[in-house]
Amino acid sequence: MGRMDLPRMPLTTASAVTFFYALGYPIGVLAVTAMAPMPALVLRFGLAATILGIWAVLAKAPWPRGAQLGHVAVVGLLIQAVQFCCLYEAVQLGSPAVLCAVVIAMNPVATAILAAVFLREPLGPHRVAALGFGVVAVLAACARRLAATHGVDPVIVLLGVGLLGLSAGGVYQQRFCAGVDFRAMSALQNAVGLIPAAGLAMLTPFTVHDGRQAVIAVAGMVLLNATLAVSLYVRAINTHGAAAVAMLFAVIPAVAGVLSWLMLGQRPDAGVAVGLVLGGFACWLNSRASRPRRAAKESVEPIRAAEVSAVGQRIHAPCGASSTSPG
Repeated sequence: MGRMDLPRMPLTTASAVTFFYALGYPIGVLAVTAMAPMPALVLRFGLAATILGIWAVLAKAPWPRGAQLGHVAVVGLLIQAVQFCCLYEAVQLGSPAVLCAVVIAMNPVATAILAAVFLREPLGPHRVAALGFGVVAVLAACARRLAATHGVDPVIVLLGVGLLGLSAGGVYQQRFCAGVDFRAMSALQNAVGLIPAAGLAMLTPFTVHDGRQAVIAVAGMVLLNATLAVSLYVRAINTHGAAAVAMLFAVIPAVAGVLSWLMLGQRPDAGVAVGLVLGGFACWLNSRASRPRRAAKESVEPIRAAEVSAVGQRIHAPCGASSTSPG
């Protein structure tokens, strides 16, 4: 089976995925500073799975079965459990929101490599350049914070594992779960993520440092990030492909930096501004990468149709058939 050509992502979709995904970083920090990370994740996964499940039932969305259900479970373990368990533990160990964003934003590089290996997606010069600019963008956005990090500590290891889970999950989803309804898929992914989070929560102490902040942060985390942002992310991968969605991570760290300034009082530096510019340019380059293939396909289809019509006329002419198409 050949590789399916995917439609280009519109600006509205890209903006929505970027904003709500970036919003999850400062909200996650607020939640983890108010209560223990694993209980926070239990609430996140449990409530999000319930809300999305009700939405899927009311919308009469089809649910995956058999082998496809197993594929959705694998994606849930990678994108939800691995990514967020590692992220929230890193935050508890002192990782700021923007550092989490800059490491996870390496997703374009990891995803493009995995997609090229397992999905046979060509990189091309534009996409290679876009990946390079994306890496520079996320590094510039958090240059001051990265400079303050000395050596490789558990935080970096946890964030690296979280990045691997996100990238592998996105590629796996595109390969095996493209036809699954995004509401049903998001509900099942959160339900799957709840299992390891609950197991880890039972092994760690349950503490609440600020009840009011915990309620507000968990509510925002569930409604805006776990429900809305993840649903947009899942649907975008199904519609536009893992590599295209991953390029948004070139912009997400800069947006997360601005939101962290507004919500946590962390003022962004000049690197964030540079990251915004370079990240936007990277996304533009990535969109340019798909235009030549799309234009070539559009020009080939009329030629193929004309060739088929001409062959049909030559076949039917000796039999005295009309050259008019049979409708």
